[in-house]
Amino acid sequence: MNAYGWLSVLPPLLAIGLAVKTRQVFLSLAAGIWLGWTILSAWNPLRGLSGMLASLVQVFQDPGNTQVILFSAMVGSLIALTQRSGGIDGFVSYIMNKKWIKGRKGAHLLAWGLGVVIFIESSIKILIVGSVCRPLYDKLGISREKLAYIADSTSAPVCMLIPLNAWGAFTIGLLTTQGVRNATGVLLQSIPLNFYSIIAVLMVLFFILTPFDFRKMKKAERRVREEGKLLPDGATPMMDENLTGLKAKEGVRKLARNMIIPIVVMSVFMPAALVITGLQNLSAAEGVRLTLGGALRQEGLLGVLAEGSGSTAVFWSVMLAIAVAGLLTRFQKTLTGKEIMELILKGAGGMISLALLMMLAFSLGATCKLLGTGAFVAQGLSGTLPAALAPLMIFITASFIAFSTGTSFGTFALMIPLAVPLATDLGVSLPLAVSAVLGGGVFGDHCSPISDTTIVASMASACDHIDHVNTQIPYALLSAGIAALLYLITGWISL
Repeated sequence: MNAYGWLSVLPPLLAIGLAVKTRQVFLSLAAGIWLGWTILSAWNPLRGLSGMLASLVQVFQDPGNTQVILFSAMVGSLIALTQRSGGIDGFVSYIMNKKWIKGRKGAHLLAWGLGVVIFIESSIKILIVGSVCRPLYDKLGISREKLAYIADSTSAPVCMLIPLNAWGAFTIGLLTTQGVRNATGVLLQSIPLNFYSIIAVLMVLFFILTPFDFRKMKKAERRVREEGKLLPDGATPMMDENLTGLKAKEGVRKLARNMIIPIVVMSVFMPAALVITGLQNLSAAEGVRLTLGGALRQEGLLGVLAEGSGSTAVFWSVMLAIAVAGLLTRFQKTLTGKEIMELILKGAGGMISLALLMMLAFSLGATCKLLGTGAFVAQGLSGTLPAALAPLMIFITASFIAFSTGTSFGTFALMIPLAVPLATDLGVSLPLAVSAVLGGGVFGDHCSPISDTTIVASMASACDHIDHVNTQIPYALLSAGIAALLYLITGWISL
């Protein structure tokens, strides 16, 4: 049994509650980390403060954390280059000339379509949707909160429904370690039962095609449309306004390709980088140099992807996109080498708040792991549980763990080893139990203000983080409520 018991849940709940109540995300996360380390230090507040500071430094001992933080900062460099080179203005002009995109509904459909088509990686997907659509939304007078909702709601859910990516590979790996035969088949069978992911994606389309919106989102839309305010009073956007307002250099041709080419390069290279790092890791594990063909025959595509490093892949991808964007401006003789370097530094500097927020979120996640937060919540399922209620309870438990810890992957790692034997013992359909874990993990991660995908969605849309969380939650809760009802029904039917 977890030594800290219910105390392990207090730090993330404090951080989330304070963030929503005070809108001071940085201080709220710091308070949660401090409380966690105070608990770990036998309630000594000074030792807790010392442990908190050490935890922030230790974030960078993990190469994956460091690469994600650097990726977040370098996104600003890419945005600065594409804006200054006229790529964003050129893309907006190109899109606005298309009859189907001139209205609000067309802009929403573009964002939704990009979110559905790009399924390789959630952060890359959100970045592309935000970078492509934010200037268009600003010009059409659509709230950035609405863009953040669409980008976020088509990120993890789509990645889970089209699992030809690290999400699918990771899940297959977890199922395999539990002795599940034909783990790939079980994952594929779970897809049509992943009610939350399906409903979340379709719910976005419903609210695009109808005039309905929840109160807070409707208020945000009215603010932009009637008052012309892209941000509410007192808001703190996750991207420096000096960066979002950067103008194209005077005299440059505003070419859409200056934006499209770097983004396409980044999108295409992401899966290639996953395969490259997967091949490297497999070769290291086998102690021999494997060829790509040999690795694919031995492990299959998903097996190679499972061994790949997502953090390395996104970091390589954004760095390559920056290099391509810089080379385009040099070939066109629009920016000097000095100007390119200045823009790279300025863009990265505009993302310093995001990098700090990522550091705090990673530190809180590590603190929760030491406290055993997820394991404590998961143990709540270990008692007597009616078989018919198992899918629903698995979904609810996975949702709470993901919301509290801000990680869907961590939730999968905790819950799949619990759900597989539970389903076997109770005679519950294994694909149904797996889908409940995956759907709950995606839902909790989707709503959590300390989730990296939620943070990236706020950044890519250049809106206030808490505004994004508050406007998105009603939609996510509606989708989760319908999903919970379906898990209750299918739990009874499947027996």
